[in-house]
Amino acid sequence: MSRAIQLARNGYYTCDPNPRVGCVITDNDKIIGEGWHAVTGEAHAEINALNSCNASGSTVYMTLEPCSHQGRTPPCIDALIQANVKQVIVAMLDPNPVVSGSGIKQLKEAGIKVDTGLLEVEAKKLNPGFIKRMESGLPYCRCKMAMSIDGRTALKNGESQWISSVSSRRDVHRLRAASGAVLTSVETVIKDDPLLNVRDVEFEFNQPLRVIIDRKIKIPEQAKLFSISGKTIIYTQNKKNGSVKDLGSTNVDVVNLVSSDMWLEDVFLHLAREYEINEVLVEAGPTLAGELINNKLIDEIIIYMAPVLLGHDAKSLLKLPMLDKLGDAVQLNLTDVRQIEKDLRLTCNIEY
Repeated sequence: MSRAIQLARNGYYTCDPNPRVGCVITDNDKIIGEGWHAVTGEAHAEINALNSCNASGSTVYMTLEPCSHQGRTPPCIDALIQANVKQVIVAMLDPNPVVSGSGIKQLKEAGIKVDTGLLEVEAKKLNPGFIKRMESGLPYCRCKMAMSIDGRTALKNGESQWISSVSSRRDVHRLRAASGAVLTSVETVIKDDPLLNVRDVEFEFNQPLRVIIDRKIKIPEQAKLFSISGKTIIYTQNKKNGSVKDLGSTNVDVVNLVSSDMWLEDVFLHLAREYEINEVLVEAGPTLAGELINNKLIDEIIIYMAPVLLGHDAKSLLKLPMLDKLGDAVQLNLTDVRQIEKDLRLTCNIEY
């Protein structure tokens, strides 16, 4: 199963919005076939593994329950049964409540021995976004920020490029490549004019959607992100929906969502439902980032901390409500620390 998890990572940047899945086939404890899901719409991990060997009488290890329904490809259950495999070992059930458990049931009805739960925790780490979207209708959200050791993100005059190192900024492109969408505010677009795309990486990937929170449509027509290929989605509270040619691109969706106390959550629900976004990377200033945390929409914070001091007049990392009690502070669970060039990269889950 460890090998199957390793294989699943081969599709880390290319199989979105499908889950990352690996499969290993053994006979007498020897590996005879391997496969992973590489590209959405193409063969799943089980099919690729079955096609690489004669699987009759074999044991099959899979990181995710095999599909039992017709989607972009035929159900993998049929192929496993037709291959006459003896046993199937599954790390985790499909989180989709519509199909969860049905694949296991059909395998057992066909006389195939099935075991579940082997390395389940490790397998779940492959697909936090797919799991969350299936279970809650929301994407998994990471928020990327760069700061000085004293917790500042920009000078008082707004200068912020660059706090982090070249290697840290290159690492951000890997985060973008692993995401279905990169989200920011119109204020960040006006201030920094970012492209929000993936550049200068050495592996295959799918370009993420560019998502702009722009309640009043203030985005400049000359923004650089309109000059490159790929889709941009603008979420607004204006009345007009659809593709707007006057923004300089025909590949722009302007989505109007009715104003409410849950408006930002509605944005994320819409991204998951209409665009099948599993994972969102937020690259925004302290106001939007703080608002998303207040709305409990950010699951993970990734901070690139540079060994510099910017002083108390510099801009703070997040804009959060003032606290009266220390017990009300947002709690973080530090899950990873690593050095990238001169910086530290801190990864934390938020405990709501």
